[in-house]
Amino acid sequence: MIKRTIKLPALLILFSLTNYFWLNSYKEAAAMHIMEGFLPLGWAIFWWCLTLPFIFFGLQSIKKKLKENPELKVMLGLSAAFAFVLSALKIPSVTGSSSHPTGVGLGTILFGPTVMTVIGTIVLLFQSLLLAHGGITTLGANAFSMAVIGPFIVFGVFIITRKLGVSFSIAVFLAAMFGDLGTYLVTSMQLALAFPAEVGGFLGSFTKFASIFALTQIPIAISEGLLTVIVMNLLTKYNSPELHQLKILKGAS
Repeated sequence: MIKRTIKLPALLILFSLTNYFWLNSYKEAAAMHIMEGFLPLGWAIFWWCLTLPFIFFGLQSIKKKLKENPELKVMLGLSAAFAFVLSALKIPSVTGSSSHPTGVGLGTILFGPTVMTVIGTIVLLFQSLLLAHGGITTLGANAFSMAVIGPFIVFGVFIITRKLGVSFSIAVFLAAMFGDLGTYLVTSMQLALAFPAEVGGFLGSFTKFASIFALTQIPIAISEGLLTVIVMNLLTKYNSPELHQLKILKGAS
C-alpha cells in the first residue's frame, strides 16, 4: 500500500526550520532578492519574458504528474515549504546586505526543474507580498535566477554525477550546493547587465557583485547541500514508495 503522508522525522525538521524562521521574522528584511523598482523597466520586462515560458511548461508538468500520481501532492507541498522556509532565512553579510539559501534543490531532484520553476516563483511572490523580500516588478528577474537557472543547474549536476557513479547522497549534496551558487552568479550577472561599471563595464560590475555575495554564499551553499541530503535521506527511509514513483531511488546507493 502506498504511503500518503510525509513521516514524522521529515515533519520535525520542517517544523524546526519554520520555528527558526518565525522567531527571526521580526528583524528588518534585507534579503538578497532584487528589490522592488531597483531594475530599469526594460530589464524587468526582459526577465519576465524569459521566465514566463518556463512557468507555462512547469504548470503542464505539475498537472501531468499529479494526474498520474495524486498521492504526490503532499510531497509537492513539502518541497514548496522547504523552499519557502530556507529562502526566507536572512543571514547578514559583511556588505550590509544579506544572503540566504534557495531551497530549490529538494523539489528539483524530486519533481524536475520546470516544476520547481512554478514552486519557486510562487515562493518568491509570497515573500515579496508578505515579507518585503524582492518585488513584483523584479519577480521575473528573481524567479529567473532562483526558480529557473538554479533548478536546471541542480538537475544537470544531479544527473551527471549519478551517471558518473557518484553516490546518491553526494550527488544530492553537490546538486543543491551548485544550484545555490549558480543562483547568485546569475543574480550578479543580472545586476551587472543593468548597472555596468564605469570602469570595466559589465565584467567589472559582475566581478564586484559576485565577489561580494561569495563571501557569505559559499558557506551557505555548503550548509544547504548538507541539509538537503539530511531531508532526502529521511524521505528515502520513510517515504520510499513515493520516491520510487518519482524514479528517484532507481539505482540509488
